[in-house]
Amino acid sequence: MSEIEKQLLPNLAEIWQKTLGWEPDELQQQQFQQLYEGILLGNRQLNLTRITAPKDFWEKHLWDSLVGIKYLDYLNCREKRETLRAIDIGTGAGFPGIPVAIAFPAWTVTLLDATRKKINFLQELVAAVGIENVKTITGRAEAIGREKLHRETYDLALLRAVGAVSVCAEYALPLIKIDGLAILYRGRWSEEDNLALESAASKLGGKIEFIEELKTPLTDSIRHCVYLRKLSRTPAQFPRAVGLPTRQPL
Repeated sequence: MSEIEKQLLPNLAEIWQKTLGWEPDELQQQQFQQLYEGILLGNRQLNLTRITAPKDFWEKHLWDSLVGIKYLDYLNCREKRETLRAIDIGTGAGFPGIPVAIAFPAWTVTLLDATRKKINFLQELVAAVGIENVKTITGRAEAIGREKLHRETYDLALLRAVGAVSVCAEYALPLIKIDGLAILYRGRWSEEDNLALESAASKLGGKIEFIEELKTPLTDSIRHCVYLRKLSRTPAQFPRAVGLPTRQPL
């Protein structure tokens, strides 16, 4: 533990402000540090992330998670404190869901993953860090999206490094309310991606509202944040059975 404790996240307040118009307060900075230390510990038993250096973790996990919310105008307009329900589909090591939950304590963020060991770990981690607005579900998005408890109940769906764009749309749109948003965190973006997502979204009751291209602040890596707006109810046959969205993309 002593080696982990020596690895402190950088306090890059100026970059937070310049890029997002926001910076974490003292408690949030402390929670980010505890999250970092917890992920490093968890990596000893679980394959959570290969990104472990402090600056890399800050940029590729913390900053990258929150840049997707910038478009919503919540980060730099702090008077907007509506209680939103968000679901992080295929959360993995807890990104982007946990940083979003830390930044927006009034929101409720649900972490969804099919791997029980990861969800069990994340439950213990958020409790240890003192994050009280996180819920967890073990399951597949195809199954959860057909459950009355979850179908069309979320304001936001977050998907980072989950799969093909059409798969992301079929996972996300059944879970969000009409006028809700699905936010896809992507690296590169192509015209083929655009066409595939437009086609899938139209069948699921959504449309592409906006695509933001940006660069990460420390390494100038290319990122795209893709925003899908839910316009109408998703037809009852979606999502299809577990595995079908991947094997037979829309």
